[in-house]
Amino acid sequence: MKKSNIYKKLLILVIAIYVVFTLVNQQKTLNQYEQDNNELVSQIEEEKEKKEELAKKKDDVTSLDFIEQTAREKLEMYYPNERVYVDRGM
Repeated sequence: MKKSNIYKKLLILVIAIYVVFTLVNQQKTLNQYEQDNNELVSQIEEEKEKKEELAKKKDDVTSLDFIEQTAREKLEMYYPNERVYVDRGM
């Protein structure tokens, strides 16, 4: 009787250790999933902001002011008689 009682206690102890070990591992996994989820949510927010900026830039690119500014800065185009040149040769 004592042997079977010891085996029962040992079996209960092994099962309890297994359950605790399993719960700890599952909690670690859940924590990792939560962390991954938070990172992905953060990335989604960043991408939404980039999308909004690009949409705004797309609207700006088609505006006449942007086209005029780009022509002045990058292509050095100006309206007639807009630039004044000073002759320093004298």
